[in-house]
Amino acid sequence: MTDSQKEATRQAALDYHALPRPGKLEIRATKPMANGRDLSRAYSPGVAEACLEIKADPSTASKYTTRGNLVAVVTNGSAVLGLGNIGALASKPVMEGKAVLFKKFANIDCFDIEVNESDPEKLAEIVCALEPTFGAINLEDIKAPDCFIVERICRERMNIPVFHDDQHGTAIVVGAAATNALHVAGKTFEEIKVVSTGGGAAGIACLNMLVKLGVKRENIWLCDVHGLVHVGREVDMNPEKAAFAQATELRTLGEVIGGADLFLGLSGPNIMTPEMVKAMAKRPVVFALANPDPEIMPDLARAAVPDAIIATGRSDFPNQVNNVLCFPFIFRGALDVGATEINDAMQVACVQGIAELARASTSAEAAAAYHGEQMTFGADYLIPKPFDPRLSGVVSTAVARAAMESGVAARPMADLEAYKAGLDASKFKSALLMRPVFQAASTASRRIVFAEGEDERVLRAAQAILEETTEQPILIGRPEVIARRCERAGLSIRPERDFNIVNPQDDPRYRDYWETYHGLMARKGVTPDLARAIMRTNTTAIGAVMVHRNEADSLICGTFGEFRWHMKYVNQVLQDESRRPHGALSMMILEDGPLFIADTHVRVTPNPAQLAETAIGAARHVRRFGIAPKVAFCSQSQFGNQPDEGAERLRQAIALLDEAPRDFTYEGEMTIDAALDPELRERLLPGNRMQGAANVLVFAYADAASGVRNILKMKAGGLEVGPILMGMGNRAHIVTPSITARGLLNMAAIAGTPVAHYG
Repeated sequence: MTDSQKEATRQAALDYHALPRPGKLEIRATKPMANGRDLSRAYSPGVAEACLEIKADPSTASKYTTRGNLVAVVTNGSAVLGLGNIGALASKPVMEGKAVLFKKFANIDCFDIEVNESDPEKLAEIVCALEPTFGAINLEDIKAPDCFIVERICRERMNIPVFHDDQHGTAIVVGAAATNALHVAGKTFEEIKVVSTGGGAAGIACLNMLVKLGVKRENIWLCDVHGLVHVGREVDMNPEKAAFAQATELRTLGEVIGGADLFLGLSGPNIMTPEMVKAMAKRPVVFALANPDPEIMPDLARAAVPDAIIATGRSDFPNQVNNVLCFPFIFRGALDVGATEINDAMQVACVQGIAELARASTSAEAAAAYHGEQMTFGADYLIPKPFDPRLSGVVSTAVARAAMESGVAARPMADLEAYKAGLDASKFKSALLMRPVFQAASTASRRIVFAEGEDERVLRAAQAILEETTEQPILIGRPEVIARRCERAGLSIRPERDFNIVNPQDDPRYRDYWETYHGLMARKGVTPDLARAIMRTNTTAIGAVMVHRNEADSLICGTFGEFRWHMKYVNQVLQDESRRPHGALSMMILEDGPLFIADTHVRVTPNPAQLAETAIGAARHVRRFGIAPKVAFCSQSQFGNQPDEGAERLRQAIALLDEAPRDFTYEGEMTIDAALDPELRERLLPGNRMQGAANVLVFAYADAASGVRNILKMKAGGLEVGPILMGMGNRAHIVTPSITARGLLNMAAIAGTPVAHYG
């Protein structure tokens, strides 16, 4: 990196912290404060009621205040990673960053507290005095051996979890990485020799964790800047180091590294040489975790021993040992069961949860966040990536279970599976709303054919379908391409073994398919030659023919290409007197709940009868999600105040609906704000037929519906489920190119629900 590039990077980091407003945190109210009534509840006199409840029963503090979801990150800035003893004030950006990570990864509120106190006992007194405010304490960047003293005093005196992340967080992630590294190398903890450099807080904690996992203490050789920690040494010793002292005449790293199975470096740059790596045991594990420059660069270690298994603390190499894999989720589990401490059982559970997750197939969301990186379990993928959304559910649940089983949970849970589902739902915003659909889909084993079977999103969805549902995915694509992409994506599924394939280039059913298609289209200008060509090249047409021939129950297409292009072939093959597309419905999952938008794709300018049909279909589909439909016909016109053509069509559609009893609420025509704001709507039309906010918006033009859908998706953070193609009896759904693998899984669940389930 050139000097100008370094300066640009430096300035970008400073701008990130300074603009558009200083710092990385803010405090937001969680209750309304709009009028005097709100004020009287939030403060005097109403606040007294909560105070008295807590005085009578201190455990209710987690019910009436934020304490049960509030963590303090406390430091004196004496050992900031990569910067050393920079003091409390200079450490504040780091602590703010830690607080942001708590919120981002585990939705835990956090205050950073920087304390000007170098005496460990006085610092511990300050931390202990904070117990009424916080549900847990995260000690951070306190130098050794002071950190041991602070943590010991706090854990003895406080009845909430106290966790020094530099020690135990690092140890947990190292333990998970070591578990999987030994799995790859074919070794066990009980048999290995460990050589470690660095006798600080993190290094000692990692060695203690390895002992908990089965490493024999006599097989651990600890070195620091003064050489090997040995019996009788007096220089720079403390009880924590002395626990690993060896009775030997050997004194240097070079003398003890021979035959080591695992090198664990938490010290400084370039202290290990390629010759040392060569001296290690067969298939060595090298954890060079010093930052920013490791004990040995990975390329040098691999050049010395090509099959070495290597991890670092850096994000630009595989296997980054990053505490963010641990601390948000161990605190999440501990807080949710009211744990009084974070004990060994909870830490080991965290290790096991992280390790097991890496051995599972990679999540589509993590793959998207780290596009282009290989994430197949093995030597270069020992631990999950921080943005893997499954971490919260897997690790936090494991920690909560361990807290309950070890007897330190003050609020044990009756249903940990429901707890995990709730955590997953917080990461996968569609999970909670999709639950009724998945439950309905589980009662029938339907065959879902994916037209774009070579797309990685489809492959990830297919794996999830096989893991989470009873559906049978069928993929259209070239087998060798699908197999290669499954392997590259780290998926365990393989063609033919786990799912069926239709190969457009060479399938024994080819003649049957083109003859079927020609039979349907012979009098619509399609010749036999054209039918043959389409059945070789058009995967949407192939999938539709399969559904027509009852070789599949539903088609999903549209991951690339234009919606109406796909709809052309769906109509050609699957439309009949009882089935025809009459609208596309998108569920937009927003922060305050779902909002359904129709019709976004099918009819550009629907007539009144078609608008009424869209409303009826939308109401039917909304019920699939366990939601009572409230349909608003939306326009720039407000209850007849404008005579434009679109508003007139909406008024006529409402009149058509009024001709027969309906089992859903509808109202209009009105603007979107009136649809979503009951008070405004009541002022405009007192006594209108709708109560509360509408949850289905039907528009007079597809342009308007599509525009609202895209604004909600791109600017309001809405997550789309759909589009759901209404009117085809669930035999086909056309998605859009922006769909994710999770979105395809959701659509498969919708397609996998027999029509009888939703009327």
